[in-house]
Amino acid sequence: MLYTFIFLSVLLLITLGVAAYETYAERKVAAFMQDRIGPDRAGPFGLFQPLADGVKMFMKEDFVPSTANKKLYFMGPAIAMTTALLTGVVIPWGGTLHFGGEAYSLQGADPGIGILYIFAMVSIGVYGIMLGGWASNNKYALYGAIRAASQMVSYELAMGMSIVALVMTTGTLSLSGIVNGQLDGTWNVFVQPLGVLLFITCAFAECNRAPFDLPECETELVGGYHTEFSSMKLGFYLFAEYVNMFISSAVISSLYFGGYDIPFVDQTGMASNLVVILGTLAFFAKVCFFIFLFMWIRWTLPRFRYDQLMNLGWKKLIPLAILNILITGGYMVFNGQVKL
Repeated sequence: MLYTFIFLSVLLLITLGVAAYETYAERKVAAFMQDRIGPDRAGPFGLFQPLADGVKMFMKEDFVPSTANKKLYFMGPAIAMTTALLTGVVIPWGGTLHFGGEAYSLQGADPGIGILYIFAMVSIGVYGIMLGGWASNNKYALYGAIRAASQMVSYELAMGMSIVALVMTTGTLSLSGIVNGQLDGTWNVFVQPLGVLLFITCAFAECNRAPFDLPECETELVGGYHTEFSSMKLGFYLFAEYVNMFISSAVISSLYFGGYDIPFVDQTGMASNLVVILGTLAFFAKVCFFIFLFMWIRWTLPRFRYDQLMNLGWKKLIPLAILNILITGGYMVFNGQVKL
């Protein structure tokens, strides 16, 4: 129990730290792609910029619209941030360390339905956006909230069906079980190439990242669902997006790219604890790559029109996800893995 509490506390600090420096990395990546320097004033190479942003959020006036629904107005950012942080509990961040005859797992919890838990948290997170947009009593915020809700519902279907095909091949809903099934070097990206493309695309939409950032489309909706928020309530919404991006990258790495697996490392004869530590570092390297991918896509592709967003979700991704399930099922029957 004590170890679990310490592990979850460390995981919380790491998640918050990574999310904070994602804002710095986002600006640096954008600057590099646009031939600029980016943040360079707050500390050496601008490394203290996230701290300056945090102080700014704390020091700004906490404005509340006079016509807002006060309770729901405060609940919105709290729900968005809480659900974003809760998702990382079931992700296996590494193997099992052994000290003094005791085993210490680098996973907060390992329910047999880990994937369903993640989907549940993602589904609850949309309530934070909806409540914030509606309770603000601002038409632009409400439009942004409606866009976010319809977008998440649309893309959750394709994402869920892409996971169905993965569960068919792995035979488990446990994230640790899925990762353990890839430790032989056969990553699921090679087993489900169409599924991983569908999942990554839907992950962009679920995180409201460009080119799917219609809920906070500045050119149309001022700021979208968080137009009327200020101070740390606005900070929670902005921070939740980066936490979701970090967790999404970790989920993608776990489901399709071997998690903490390093091919052939077991053949080197290294100590088991050293292998676990190297595996955790490799896992975070994979996560950093996908975070960079999120940023790369944002500063490369223009924003979709809303009709294009809906058409892609309903008329392209969902049929492809159904086709992927049929292909997976047919392959399993053909190879005798399933008997009709």
